[in-house]
Amino acid sequence: MPNLNRDRPNRSRDLLALFAFIILCLAVSGVGGAITSTSVDTWYQALEKPPFNPPDWVFAPVWTALYILMGIAASRVWQLRSLKATRAAFAVFGFQLCLNLTWSFLFFGLQRIDLALLEIIILLCAIGINTVMFWRIERLAGLLLVPYSAWVTYATILNASLWLLNKT
Repeated sequence: MPNLNRDRPNRSRDLLALFAFIILCLAVSGVGGAITSTSVDTWYQALEKPPFNPPDWVFAPVWTALYILMGIAASRVWQLRSLKATRAAFAVFGFQLCLNLTWSFLFFGLQRIDLALLEIIILLCAIGINTVMFWRIERLAGLLLVPYSAWVTYATILNASLWLLNKT
């Protein structure tokens, strides 16, 4: 018979980790959104866009879902391995979160499509590395980052197209 007193703290800790990672990811998203809002309705609207550019309303729900998936993935890794065993994976996770935020600053804050393009390529590499690292620790955690990788691949192509169409 399981010891319920022993099982509860683990579930509570795991749930706390889940919420903490989701909140962390959504906080990064919120800061990025605040930066984006500085020019999305002005400068960004004036850009020439490729035919595959999605409507503006698509970005917020997609990014919200992706950040939630990132938080779930991170919490699964946190729950399954000791901190020592996952230190490198979490360093890459933190790095790619910072890069994601930096892209918003470069693209929307500074309105530097060219620098944002260089940075998003680095971001895509970091996401790929993070996905593999998480996969090796826990397969579902790695799989949860695949939609993020796919979306950032699309965003990289979109960023490159915007740069080509709007070079001055």
